Amino acid sequence: MPAHRSRMAFEPMSPGLNINAIVDSTPNFEFAMRITCDSVDQFPLADFEKLVLYQVILSGKPLVIEGFQTHLDQELFSEKWLQEKYASKVEIVRDLMKKKNASFSMGHYLQNLPLLARQMTTHNYHHKDRQRLYMKDIDCPPEWHQYIENIIPPSLFYLNETPKDFTGPASGKTNLAGIPRTADQQLIAPTGDLMSSLPPNMRAENLMCYIGHEGTYTPAHQEMCASLGHNLMVDASIQGQENGQETTEGSSLWLMTGTKDRHVVAEYWLSVLGHDIDIEDFFAPLHAWQIAPFTTYVVEQKPGDLILVPPLAAHQVWNRGSRTMKVAWNRTTVDTLELALNEALPHARMVCRDEQYKNKAIVFFTLERYSKLLQRTKKVKHPVVDRLWVDFKRLFNLYKNILLSESFSNKKPEKSVEFTEYQSNVTCSFCRCNIFNRFLTCNGCADVKHAGEDLGPYDVCMDCYAMGRSCACVSKLQWVEQFPIKQLTERYDSWRRLIISSNEDDTEIKQKFPTFVVARGQAGKKSIAEICQEQLARRPWNDPKNSHPVGKPPRRQSKKGCVPDDEDDDDNENANGTPRKKRKIRPSLSKNPESTNRCHVCLHHDVNWKLASCSNCDQRYCYGSLYRAFEILPHEAMEKHHWLCPKCRKVCSCGACQHDPNMKPYEPNCTVLGHDTSTVADPRSIESLVDFRKSNLWWLKKFRGDDVHGRIEKRQREAQQAELERHIKLEAQGFKFETSPFDQSNQHVQNGLENGHDADVLVDPSLLEGLPMVMA
Repeated sequence: MPAHRSRMAFEPMSPGLNINAIVDSTPNFEFAMRITCDSVDQFPLADFEKLVLYQVILSGKPLVIEGFQTHLDQELFSEKWLQEKYASKVEIVRDLMKKKNASFSMGHYLQNLPLLARQMTTHNYHHKDRQRLYMKDIDCPPEWHQYIENIIPPSLFYLNETPKDFTGPASGKTNLAGIPRTADQQLIAPTGDLMSSLPPNMRAENLMCYIGHEGTYTPAHQEMCASLGHNLMVDASIQGQENGQETTEGSSLWLMTGTKDRHVVAEYWLSVLGHDIDIEDFFAPLHAWQIAPFTTYVVEQKPGDLILVPPLAAHQVWNRGSRTMKVAWNRTTVDTLELALNEALPHARMVCRDEQYKNKAIVFFTLERYSKLLQRTKKVKHPVVDRLWVDFKRLFNLYKNILLSESFSNKKPEKSVEFTEYQSNVTCSFCRCNIFNRFLTCNGCADVKHAGEDLGPYDVCMDCYAMGRSCACVSKLQWVEQFPIKQLTERYDSWRRLIISSNEDDTEIKQKFPTFVVARGQAGKKSIAEICQEQLARRPWNDPKNSHPVGKPPRRQSKKGCVPDDEDDDDNENANGTPRKKRKIRPSLSKNPESTNRCHVCLHHDVNWKLASCSNCDQRYCYGSLYRAFEILPHEAMEKHHWLCPKCRKVCSCGACQHDPNMKPYEPNCTVLGHDTSTVADPRSIESLVDFRKSNLWWLKKFRGDDVHGRIEKRQREAQQAELERHIKLEAQGFKFETSPFDQSNQHVQNGLENGHDADVLVDPSLLEGLPMVMA
């Protein structure tokens, strides 16, 4: 049986919590940076955008902009207005304690908020029978949407496509006239939210409202697909009376981390708290944050506070008082797309979390839009245009990697590929991620029903199939593509020519952006599509009518459980009634020894297609041992043209190899608790290579015992090294520093420093030269 780690229990926060005293007394707690709308209004919008770029994206720290309540219509953004306008509208309310949804009318819920809040006192707030009903993820009223869009700086707002006029902070110093335009007067500038590049019917609706009361909360999580989070509190209850009911002051308490600490946070959540941050189902107790080995940024959000959440920064929210009302949205940028495709989506795939943002499609459609703009302004010299070129080149590199992953083998191109036009609605039946182009489908499972429901064809993404995830048929799946591959490669060539034509004097540009044929040669490994081709040919087809798993002997039920068919369970006791020792029988070996081998690590025999074979020796490793002992996913071994096993690389950690003095056994870097995806994946799904429900705790204890702190310290060192390498890479890409008006000479900052509030510092003091700006 796999080892299991205890899980920390949910502990609510007291209504009488003094967060200021806690921050003052906790070394790793600090208030997040705050600036005011008034300070933003003193300078051009471009300077504010530089601050957001450095603080939130490059530094990965939260930023709070306070004072928006003076820009909001107090009558429109109120509980009274919602009662008058939407009292009869039925919304879904989440019962946080029962983990169930219920339907309430808006009027009924708002009317009972003070009653729900009063049940929480300093004496009984920890009782499990307290109702915590949270109206979350509801559609934002269109009246609110329109109003907020007019006061928020456009580059920060939901679905922003281009700079435009607005009335909020820094609007008086916005110079749209200086931005270059196309012949049809379209502004040539980067897009604030790349989701706007998608056709309207493909966009994700993520402008949401959250209405809560004392004791409601959002568990610790990261924003979906590494996007940038934005949360504006538009209204909260006051201390006193409202509509004849006693109310207490409303606010929301945020605990947040920085982007650079994401790996340390993940390991802490797994190894210490016993939860997975990617699952998003655990609200960590306050004391768990206080002893955490990373900085926690604290915000007490009140009406008018706009919080900007960095990508991949874990955060959780606790609502206080009789009522809180917030509007939240997410934005996708080039920076978030890079993080999404490289980190967030692989993690989401492991836990089968929906990918609503269609990241690969955003890359494709943004390149389409940007190329049309840039074709009209090749020779224009302007900082905004320079930024557009930098973003275009970064997007092009992302597209190159996407196209490389879609490429079939040159030696064995697929001749039978079904075509279905891209509509953005194809998702993987296993991991539920969005599929951009090629995937595999099993028409043989189309007629299978579950609980009387017709499930339709079984579609699986290439990444899942490479990991051994599929329907029970395992093989004989059909290739499908949503774009003609010729169309995609032609786009690559045209966008590459556009980049080269804009850099006529740069002799290295052709090397940085090679032709697709050259790029394939430079990849040095098999594409994920090529891996799937090989595995389709290697894995046997399993008749879906056959109930036993592929590659394993048939099993039948006995009174004592499930046993192999060749074991005799009718005579399993001695004459005196004691259990009889059974001889180990390997029927699969005796029947077909050429098709099976033994794993070098776990010593279990298995069919060859479930084993990774070394190119240098005769050793084989099962993919489960590779994953848990060496942190090697199946596709990471399959993509190598010549794969060397851990023994040949002198890192094998099995019992036999540890006697070799030249061996330096591999020590797993992070904790894996295992994921049971049966509740979210298509019911026809199986895992034929790795049982991802199993943890790697045995391997961790083998090296360090239960030295959790040692593993976390190791992750911290890795995070520091990664951050150093990222800064070097940014400098190589052309990020330079200029003096910013948001510095210590600002009176607001001076007041904060004099009062001892480091959180009021508008710019990191270590940046002696100010904030970065992208230069071409």
